[in-house]
This record gives sequence, structure tokens and C-alpha cells, in this order.
Amino acid sequence: MKRYWLLFSQSVTVVLALWFVLVTLKPEWVQRSSAWRGVSIIEAAPSGGAFVVGSFSAAAKKASPAVVSINISRKSPHNGSRNDPWFRFFNGEEDPNQAGLGSGVIVSADGIVLTNNHVVAGADEIEVTLNDGRRTMAKVIGTDPDTDLAVLKISLDKLPVIVWGNSDALQVGDQVLAIGNPFGVGQTVTSGIVSALGRNQLGINTFENFIQTDAAINPGNSGGALVDTQGNFLGINTAIFSKSGGSMGIGFVIPVSTAKQVMEGIVRDGQVTRGWIGVEPTELTPELAQTFGVKQTQGVVVAGVLQNAPAHKAGVRPGDVLLKVDNKDVSTVGELLSRVAELQPGQVTSFKLQRKDDTLDINITPAQRPKVRPSKR
Repeated sequence: MKRYWLLFSQSVTVVLALWFVLVTLKPEWVQRSSAWRGVSIIEAAPSGGAFVVGSFSAAAKKASPAVVSINISRKSPHNGSRNDPWFRFFNGEEDPNQAGLGSGVIVSADGIVLTNNHVVAGADEIEVTLNDGRRTMAKVIGTDPDTDLAVLKISLDKLPVIVWGNSDALQVGDQVLAIGNPFGVGQTVTSGIVSALGRNQLGINTFENFIQTDAAINPGNSGGALVDTQGNFLGINTAIFSKSGGSMGIGFVIPVSTAKQVMEGIVRDGQVTRGWIGVEPTELTPELAQTFGVKQTQGVVVAGVLQNAPAHKAGVRPGDVLLKVDNKDVSTVGELLSRVAELQPGQVTSFKLQRKDDTLDINITPAQRPKVRPSKR
């Protein structure tokens, strides 16, 4: 018995000695092996430091350099009363220059920057500040109020460029990061998940297909980037749902599938070309179906048709229920607007509609969508 005890004691002593040597000379081996067993959440970094398993630092380092801060200034219209001492007494001093803050994303090495239209609308001067501290003035290449996107151009060397991701592959529950300059405090990274996809009918833009996220988005984040956990570009942070002015966990993001299409159109043609047929659509309800005498439960009701518009020329009437555009189903007003906008002006397209008890196939040649007047913000 004494011999076994002595053997056990010697074995324990040897194991402890080996453990001491490993901890002293190769601590990363011990940390890594412990993490494999789920004991520790610390691993050795390649540089010799340590990082937390599940950290998004690599994604943030990859994407952050390409996210910029945007400062704009607008000159107030001259007010002759400003020189009146009584006006100044009752109204205070008026700042002749109005400032605004936002964010943007560098998407090409030649200086193309994507941001929101509402960030730069009406700006007299636009200054872009990079994450490395460089500053430069930007010019507007073009804007698209229908999607609230704007394309800027800056002229600097060795620009960091974000890596395009695939917003169409997103699923509810995917982890994401929002990067921007909230409240002008400096670049900030927040994390969350995709909480919904395809959000529309919010009254924010004409064409809405938002990614919804609970990653904190606040004023000043507009125009910044939503990225995945690999640091790939998924969308432009655009709006928040808030009763207080701060983040309440519901943010809306324009997907890169839309942003890229808009950007390419603006860079190539100076504008975004969209199809238009000239109807006033409304959602189909049981009451409207009964009013127009249709048994259809899905589709979009044509409430009105503009005189001499493409739909009018093709024979579309008020009360018709549009079912398909170019063989693609439409069930909401947002879907109809998006489907028609995707059409090439001048190219004959098939539409399926319901008129009372009859299902009709008609051809419509869409025109180019008229430009909308810029809204006052």
C-alpha cells in the first residue's frame, strides 16, 4: 500500500511540474485547451495578445475604415429683419449657417461614397471625415429621393473600401453590426440581429424594402453601414422608429441590393431610370372587392388611371385588380410599385388582372417614371 501511495504522489508531482512549465513557457497552449473544453472564453490571438471568443472586433476593424462622417452646412436665406434690434431682442441671434451630421460609406477606390439623400439634401457644402482623421470636401454625383439614397464623390489617395455583401441571403436572426457617427460623438459600432426583412408601407420612402434590426441606430447614423459578422456591407442605415428621438431597438436599413442598383444608375446615367404605368393603386380589402364586384382575395386594386398614361392606353380601368407584373405576383402596393419600377421603359410587358369575373392578360409599354419634387425636410 505504501508503494502505491508513493507512486501516486510522484505522478501528481510530475504532472504539477509539467503544468507549471506549460503555464510559464507556453500559456497560450493552456488557454486554448481550456477553451476547447468550454472552461474558458479566452484564446490566444495571433499577435500574442488575447481576445474574447465571439468578439466582432475583426468585423469592425475590416469595415470601420470605409465608414465616414459627413458634416453639411446650409446657408439660411437672408432675412432683412435680422438687422432689426427689436427682432433680435425678441427672437435672438439667428445662425446664418445651419449644420447637419450624418454618415457615409466608401464603396470604390476612386472615391464613390454612398449615403442617404436626407443627409445631404439642400447642402451648400459637404465635408467628409475619414476614420483615419483625413478631411475633404465632397460633391454630389446624384440623388434618388424615391429610395432616399445619394451618391457623393471625394478625391483622396489610398481610400479604404468596404466589401460588398449579399443582402438577399440575410435571414431573420442573423447577427449584424451598425457603424456610424451618432450625435456627432465619433464613429460608433453597435451590434444586434436582423429582426425582420422586407419591411414596407412605413411612409418613409416611395420604394421600401427595409431590413429591420435592433442594432442601436441613432441620429447621425443615417448613411452609415450595416455589416455582417465578417465585416461585409449589407445596407445603409436610414431610419429609426422612435417616440423619444433615440434608439428604441427598431431601425430600418436599405439593403445593398437596392443601393447598388441605384448607385450604378446614378454613376452611369446621372439618374435612376424606372418604369411607370400611371395608375393609383390601393390595397385590396373585402369591402373594395365587394364594391368592384370581384371575388379575388389577393392583388392590388386600381383606384384610378391617369389620362393618356401607359395603363390607360392599354385599357386598364378603375376597379381592376392587378395580379401579376411580368409573371411575378403582386399582393401589396409596395410590391406593385417595385415590380413596375424594375421594368425597362419602352419595353412591352405582360400584366395579369381581374375584372369582375374575368381574368385578363394585357400588354403595357411602361414609360419612364416622372421625377418627384424634392421634399422639404
